[in-house]
Amino acid sequence: MCSVCGCGTATIETTRKAGTPDHGHHHGHGHDHTHDHDHDHDHAHSHDHDHVHTPHGALDYGAGAAGAHAPGLTQERMVSIERDILSKNDGYARENRARLADRHVLALNFVSSPGSGKTTLLVRAIEDLKDKFDIAVIEGDQQTSNDAARIRATGAPAIQINTGKGCHLDAHMVGHALDDLPRQEGGLLFIENVGNLVCPAAFDLGEAHKVVVLSVTEGEDKPAKYPDMFAAADLMLLNKSDLLPHLDFDVGACLAAALRVNPRLQTLVVSARSGEGLAAFYAWIEARANGAKAP
Repeated sequence: MCSVCGCGTATIETTRKAGTPDHGHHHGHGHDHTHDHDHDHDHAHSHDHDHVHTPHGALDYGAGAAGAHAPGLTQERMVSIERDILSKNDGYARENRARLADRHVLALNFVSSPGSGKTTLLVRAIEDLKDKFDIAVIEGDQQTSNDAARIRATGAPAIQINTGKGCHLDAHMVGHALDDLPRQEGGLLFIENVGNLVCPAAFDLGEAHKVVVLSVTEGEDKPAKYPDMFAAADLMLLNKSDLLPHLDFDVGACLAAALRVNPRLQTLVVSARSGEGLAAFYAWIEARANGAKAP
């Protein structure tokens, strides 16, 4: 996973006015993970075998204890780095979760590959639900504020986080974004993560649920190829169902693949364009928002 390289430096597009206190989050946005290996590539590498050869002829670099590979790092060192990064992140996530629970806000972390239709889906959901819920949004992208602008056009407040070379949001970034959003008492917080089906699976942001969005244009074997994300999610939205008449896509095979990875995963087939399945999605949200309000 990307935690072994210390990827990225985030910037948060702030809406705080000059002179307004920043609620105590005096943290830099960069990850100061130093590399304990050099990059002197003289091409006389000793090939330490931290991979296995599968019966299908593939080289599997995820078979070691770390589940990943980085040149110059042992599996033990990678595990140590990952534990350190994730333990720090989990501490920030606990703070975020307690903060949101105190305000009875239901936070959903939307994860997917790029182009799955997350932003279009959120825009449609906000338009349909804004008379019932107070909704705020945190947007994550490597660059631009395009998605935050689309969200704000609905009337919902949105904070854009640009992760630079980083491939995911983390709980520290989300805590800062919460500082800049209007204070919510009840309602919904939608977090749209960076488009990536790998790294966001490992990072708890303080959300109540991860919602993985998969579009029918991506192929029904995505859950098998990227199992960690589907294992971490509570709900899968199979999006862009309006395109099914034009595609060779096996919905049953896709849902079966997802359930093999995660038997407790709930699944819905939806379309942000046609509205198919959205009533069931909104009912799922409402049931959990009511739970967040319960004493």
